[in-house]
This record gives sequence, C-alpha cells and structure tokens, in this order.
Amino acid sequence: MKEEYDLSKMKRKKNPYAAKLKKPVTIRLGEDVVDYFKSLSDEMGLPYQSLINLYLRDCVSTHRKPNFNWTE
Repeated sequence: MKEEYDLSKMKRKKNPYAAKLKKPVTIRLGEDVVDYFKSLSDEMGLPYQSLINLYLRDCVSTHRKPNFNWTE
C-alpha cells in the first residue's frame, strides 16, 4: 500500500444512491411513543430513529392503515 495517493486526477461522479437518501423531517411524537421505541431499540441494538423508520417502511410496504378509536 502506498503511503500517499494523488487524488487530484480522479474524475468526479454523482452519488448513484443520492435519490435513496433519507429526508430529514421534523415530527412531533408523544413522549410515550419515543420512550417505547428507545427501549425497543436498546433490546434490538438499533438506533431508535432507524427502528421507527423500519416500522414505518413496513407499514408502507404492507399498506397498513392506522386504526383510530376515538373516545370522549
């Protein structure tokens, strides 16, 4: 392996995965929801935001819709 490399002659390429990158959003979640996913993430060894993303991605792929039970 060389100690130094000359990268000045490299051609730049666009990132082919740029379209698949995650989009940062601001979302308000209940404290109990965040606590649930944080404790679950500790068990699974994943960051809690990744776990939430995986869960929501699963909802999208299975076309799962929320079930609301409104009570007064």
